Amino acid sequence: MLFTKKKESAKNVVEKKIDDIYMDEKISEVNEGDVEILIENQEKIEKKLSGANSLSKYVEISKIMLGMVKDMKRGTYTSVPWFVIATIVMALLYILNPMDLVPDFIPGIGYVDDLAVLSLGIGWIETDIHKYLDWKLSQNK
Repeated sequence: MLFTKKKESAKNVVEKKIDDIYMDEKISEVNEGDVEILIENQEKIEKKLSGANSLSKYVEISKIMLGMVKDMKRGTYTSVPWFVIATIVMALLYILNPMDLVPDFIPGIGYVDDLAVLSLGIGWIETDIHKYLDWKLSQNK
């Protein structure tokens, strides 16, 4: 019972702090250097996603998102707005940071904020992810 209340209150705190305004602010701060950091830390991000039960369902989508960033960086995929790349970078680097709004080492609730950021980011760019996948499939023909 006590654990459930703690988990619920942490979720409420996260929902109050992670909203469209928070995401907009963080995304607007992303720059080319952050793209490089994301690419350099791909393995760490995938490992963290696959190691956390609550985040493991996002492993495949994160690989697709990383692929989009890499293809943009190589210049092979150019039909992507900067906002989409910045959203991917912000969301995946946020997951990598162990000392974010709710520190990841807190059992049961440590990944609530990571889930919120990732879910919100994916929701914003879902159409662009589908466009990228369509493009990727057309390249393999």
